[in-house]
Amino acid sequence: MDRAADKVRQGLCCLAAFALCAAAAFGQTEEFQPNPNAGPSGVIVHSKFGGQIYGFDIDQNGTEGLLSEAQDISGGKVLAAVETFDQSSGNIVSVVSEIQSKDDYITYGVVGRSVGLTEREHVSGIFVSKRIYQVLNPLKGNKFTGMWTPPIGSDYIIMPDGVTHNQREPTVAVFAYDNGGSFTPEVFSSNVAANTFGPVVKITDSNNFGSVPPPIAYDFVTNQLIMGGGNGCFGCHPVVGLVDLSSGAFSEFTSIGFGFVNGIAVDSADGIFCMTTEDDANIEFYTLPNLSGFNVELPGSGGQQIFSGADVEFDPVHKVFLIAQPVSSSSSTGSTIYVYDTQGNLKETLNGFSFSNAFNVVPAYIALHPSLRTGFVNGPDDGVTELQSFTY
Repeated sequence: MDRAADKVRQGLCCLAAFALCAAAAFGQTEEFQPNPNAGPSGVIVHSKFGGQIYGFDIDQNGTEGLLSEAQDISGGKVLAAVETFDQSSGNIVSVVSEIQSKDDYITYGVVGRSVGLTEREHVSGIFVSKRIYQVLNPLKGNKFTGMWTPPIGSDYIIMPDGVTHNQREPTVAVFAYDNGGSFTPEVFSSNVAANTFGPVVKITDSNNFGSVPPPIAYDFVTNQLIMGGGNGCFGCHPVVGLVDLSSGAFSEFTSIGFGFVNGIAVDSADGIFCMTTEDDANIEFYTLPNLSGFNVELPGSGGQQIFSGADVEFDPVHKVFLIAQPVSSSSSTGSTIYVYDTQGNLKETLNGFSFSNAFNVVPAYIALHPSLRTGFVNGPDDGVTELQSFTY
């Protein structure tokens, strides 16, 4: 036997075994293959009391989802509730809280490791006098377990889409809108479960980021907030803001789309973010940190504004962006979800939805469970009392 050759073979086997172990231990992505059965799955979530849904999300590490609902009742009061639901059946699991007063609830999402985050708006007279932020940790416990106390003043409002949907790491980014007249937003990071916060950064460019709360995305690798801003004038390019949430450094650049930025999401591992723009029915892909970018026109849209994309979400397991299109350009009716890889290649077209933003207080949102390749989106009820499940 050639002992030298045998040792080489043993070494190669060890290296191969190590590589397999490393892949098992550190591999976080799977190659995306189109699903011939992709689309709405038939599972519908109905709000327990028939009220309009004011924000929802699903647990990417569990089996439940979270929503808030509200509806006017007699005596000038509102019936408001926070509820959990089962992702497989769509059935309501628990009514976490139900109130009948002038107050209402908003669901910001599920963040960190199975932590639900909600806001209760306490109303005195005709104005919101206090905002109470409550957490469900874990979500499957189906009860409030504590408070979240963001470092913002009473004149600041965290809008329904002002908290990023990060569930693969404990930290989220937050955008607080200045409702006090100076229009100087504040942004910061937070570990919601621990109720801890990073430095508060003031955004002084109120023209591009203060008049209309921008869609946001959080790059957890660089601890950077990405904001899609601009003044939204027709034919004008959006402005993208970048905030280092550690140092407070702020920069901005003019993007290649047109009109408002409707949605934005980031692939933190590869430094790629994707956003939709209002006036041209395009999606844009940018790489960080050099900020080079390119456009992709949504299929069949002809660049017409009516077919513009809305929410953008990223699946980090399969490395794809999902784009919501409220008015479909791929079907004669309804809404569509498109699935693109990080290079701008269309992988799937999912028709058969109805998530028009026309009656939504909270913008249309795609909630994902990446490991299962499933999700939920607003609709199909025009009254925004339902959620539609789908596969991709």
